[in-house]
Amino acid sequence: MRRSDFTSEGRLLAGVLVAFLTVAVLAAIDIFSDLREGTTVSHVVSESGVFLVGLLGSIFIVRRLVLTLRGARAARREVLELAKRLVATEAEANRWRSEARDLVNGLAAALDQQFDRWALSPAEKETALLLLKGLSHKEVAKVRSVSEATARQQARAVYKKGGLSGRHDLAAFFLEDLMLPHEA
Repeated sequence: MRRSDFTSEGRLLAGVLVAFLTVAVLAAIDIFSDLREGTTVSHVVSESGVFLVGLLGSIFIVRRLVLTLRGARAARREVLELAKRLVATEAEANRWRSEARDLVNGLAAALDQQFDRWALSPAEKETALLLLKGLSHKEVAKVRSVSEATARQQARAVYKKGGLSGRHDLAAFFLEDLMLPHEA
């Protein structure tokens, strides 16, 4: 039993155990002392009751203390296992982020190339990206700090330069191939 095994409940139980054992030992000493001096049987019986209470209390507390220590050890093992799983999960998440970062960077480059082919201005490129993210004209205007009319005009310019009929065509142009898995 290590000191680190004792939780606050374990320390409390250990203290109560010491109290019960002290009561039992003191009652036993008193019984033997009284028997030497020739006390009455009823007095010995009543002190034997105190001794039994101390002894039974000690046994109960020992059982409870053992269960508490087992629980603390099991919790510690679970914490260690969770810590290992967390490290593994963090490593997997970092790996995924790294792979996704490369894919997102590649997608950003592909979008930028297509926007260049359409000869979009920097403002139109930003508007097109925000539209692809699903923002409304009002949200695009707010993000870009322009009026809603300006956002709508830039969106129309994107559609015209790309030969698209609107927002749905813009999304479909870039995302249509992502809908179904690629066949070999």
